[in-house]
Amino acid sequence: MILSDRDIRGLLALGELVVEPLDEEVIRENGLDLRLGREYCRFKRTNRVLDPRKPGEPSEFYDCGEADEIVVQPYEHILLHTIEYIKLPPYIAGLVNLRSTWARTGIYIPATVVDAGFEGQLTIEVVGSSFPVKLYPGDRFLHLVLVRLNTPAEKPYQGTYKGQTGVRLPKIFGAKEPSM
Repeated sequence: MILSDRDIRGLLALGELVVEPLDEEVIRENGLDLRLGREYCRFKRTNRVLDPRKPGEPSEFYDCGEADEIVVQPYEHILLHTIEYIKLPPYIAGLVNLRSTWARTGIYIPATVVDAGFEGQLTIEVVGSSFPVKLYPGDRFLHLVLVRLNTPAEKPYQGTYKGQTGVRLPKIFGAKEPSM
């Protein structure tokens, strides 16, 4: 079952669902509109092979930083994050979609599921349109549809990305954070 704005407000009031900072504007009819953060990691063009068993340094594959404006170049892949830190209970999962306005610019995000029990800011991959698109941190960017599971997850999410903030690179790089 997809949660309505009433369901979401009820879970927030009970402390079962956490969204910080919480701006009333992000609560929508059937989900949450999450805002874009300032950090980014651009995928570099390189002939170096990324070997997950010997990945090397993240800087060989990503150019990371912070900005007040982020221009996504044509067909570029870039990692971005949400301002909101969320905490889902073990009986709620999330489906991440690009807000319609942004999808109409031609940018794209791969299908993304937020596991029951996850907490942290979301890191999301964005793929560029056929023309450059400027994004502004603080703008509502993603729509998170919250779905109630029939029963709570037996093993809620406890993975590497739990508690993440900012852009988090793949776990194959170990505890190394992007250099900004």
